[in-house]
Amino acid sequence: MLEWITNTINYFGYWGIALLMFLENLFPPIPSELIMPLAGFTASPYQPGGAKLNIIGVFFAGLLGSVLGALIWYYPGKFLGETRLKAWADKYGKWLAISSKDITKAKEWFDRQGRKAVLIGRLVPGIRTLISVPAGISNMPLLPFLFYTTVGSAAWVGLLTYSGYALGSQYELVDKYLAPVSKIVLGGLVLAFVFWIFKRQLRRTRR
Repeated sequence: MLEWITNTINYFGYWGIALLMFLENLFPPIPSELIMPLAGFTASPYQPGGAKLNIIGVFFAGLLGSVLGALIWYYPGKFLGETRLKAWADKYGKWLAISSKDITKAKEWFDRQGRKAVLIGRLVPGIRTLISVPAGISNMPLLPFLFYTTVGSAAWVGLLTYSGYALGSQYELVDKYLAPVSKIVLGGLVLAFVFWIFKRQLRRTRR
């Protein structure tokens, strides 16, 4: 995986970064936690031979690919609807590592959080790829969707790019240390959801 990412960036430059981040939205096993730190490293003066790319160009290439990838999930949700999309996911989703349960979880989170779900969701591994689906299913207008997606993606891409730029040849440490943090954030969201359900059930019991 790392060798393929490296070769793609080295050969195609900015377009390679955009392509990888686009594909990262379609195939969750492709990790943005490796793509953008490595891309940031190519813009770092610490690597042998000096910087190959400009860090600003790296950032915008990653952002472009991320936003375009989010749109790929938005439109199926908008035009297919929840029922047909779930049926499709159960039949073919194994190739993309998704299922109807993943779509249900993303939609429930979206319904609770509203539009800010798109903004926050782009920062949460495990949700960031699929948060576009419930936005489409719920017929969220395109312009607000693009705005929140771009802002959330910019924060995520910027963090990873600068981390790789600052760490230089040790850019792989980003994935090493970010993975546990990502799990903690995701775990916190799950606990918050469980607590919300508990409070709701408690209110109903008291009534």
